[in-house]
Amino acid sequence: MGFRCGIVGLPNVGKSTLFNSLTSTAKASAENYPFCTIEPNVARVPVPDARLSVLAEIEQSARVIATQIEFVDIAGLVRGASGGEGLGNKFLGHIREVDAILHVVRCYESSDVTHVDGSIDPLRDIETIDTELLLADLDVMERRLETATRRARSGDAEAKSELALVERVLGPLREGLPARSVAIRPDEVMIFRNFYLLTAKPVLFICNVDEESAADGNDHSRTVIDHAQAVQAEVLIIAAEIEAQLALMDDAEARRDYLEMLGLEHAGLERVIEAGYRLLDLVTFLTAGEKETRAWTVNRGASAVEAAGVIHTDFAKGFIRAEVYPYDDFVTYRGEQGVKDAGKMQLEGRDYTIRDGDVLHFRFNV
Repeated sequence: MGFRCGIVGLPNVGKSTLFNSLTSTAKASAENYPFCTIEPNVARVPVPDARLSVLAEIEQSARVIATQIEFVDIAGLVRGASGGEGLGNKFLGHIREVDAILHVVRCYESSDVTHVDGSIDPLRDIETIDTELLLADLDVMERRLETATRRARSGDAEAKSELALVERVLGPLREGLPARSVAIRPDEVMIFRNFYLLTAKPVLFICNVDEESAADGNDHSRTVIDHAQAVQAEVLIIAAEIEAQLALMDDAEARRDYLEMLGLEHAGLERVIEAGYRLLDLVTFLTAGEKETRAWTVNRGASAVEAAGVIHTDFAKGFIRAEVYPYDDFVTYRGEQGVKDAGKMQLEGRDYTIRDGDVLHFRFNV
């Protein structure tokens, strides 16, 4: 799995249109990559990576497996959702385990599609969603405070550490600040992660604009861009209706021509994935052989033994070494043996830092 994204936003901002378009486009262009719909509102799609087909051709691989991204479409949240208003509260739990939040913001005028608040105001809409996520987190942490306090009274050292962190997180939440604003020490990362806080997750704002604004945006999207810069979030300008049209096109060349006509280089799915990788600081390493060529995703800075564990826990337990074949060398010298003959293969230990595009062969013994 590459990463999981929860799509949130007010009703009638284009969330479901975007979800359906992104996943349908992926299904149409996935070729032999796996694609599946887990539930009506959850889908996994392959991450496009041109390197896979190149490696597969060199190795004559029987199958190609891309890393995947999971989209979770959350019902439209409304003011008061954290307290049970509307349908949104029912689905808040669905995004507690996602890696990042895709916040769709309506940035277009239309008399045909009513806005839940009666007018177009992206910053007001963002504040509404942010407030509901924060209030939901505040409720979770207030209840956790009670539990952690009881446990800490017993003298349990672990419980005392958790209580101290709970109190440190609650302070900013009570002041209206997201949990991601809290500085977390390395030894607290796992405890903090297990809080599953919505406002701890990185945010990618998606400005849903009209077709005419798809290339350069508009005044509404520019206000979102300014806000995103202020809160250190990523932002994309996407016209959901254009993505819906792309999803209907089975021919790759026709899609490219359509995008070019609109002044766009890439479809929304590609741009969302690229932004997601930047937001979460992820890299891709590759494995290639006769049976399969496959892409794997790890955090930037991951070690060789951590990457081995992503493939299988036995690889990490019995790790001996990693044979590293830089992608460009693998292509130039036509495979592992060619890279070895050219003296370009690297033998690395468990602490080697994975680079994007590394082709890896792990040696292990269990």
